[in-house]
Amino acid sequence: MTKAGEMKFSKSHEWVLFDGEKVKIGLSDYAQDQLGDIVFIDLPDEGSEVIKGESFADIESVKAVSEAYSPITGTVTAINEELIDSPELINSAPLDSWLIEVEKVEDIEELLTAEEYKKFCEESEEA
Repeated sequence: MTKAGEMKFSKSHEWVLFDGEKVKIGLSDYAQDQLGDIVFIDLPDEGSEVIKGESFADIESVKAVSEAYSPITGTVTAINEELIDSPELINSAPLDSWLIEVEKVEDIEELLTAEEYKKFCEESEEA
């Protein structure tokens, strides 16, 4: 199981886990909780470029269709095929259910630590 302390987070509620030259990206626990039961996910193709701040996936829940925004810029090297058939895994284990793996990573400066992200979520709920 992945530890949140090893991850970085974006203000659009995606997590980033660095593994050498590659990075895995997923949805935070806060994001999956806000979405509700996830029933469908559309991920990009391997070899696609993701650009920081731009949408890279459509996530459909029982509440609505939302987008996941890339917290970094890079090239998709893998997608989590398991989520295509079982998107509900994001709800049951959001910090273990990565969406895409990316290499040639750029634009990582604005990522938050787990503690900074927790504070950001708490402040968002208060607003």
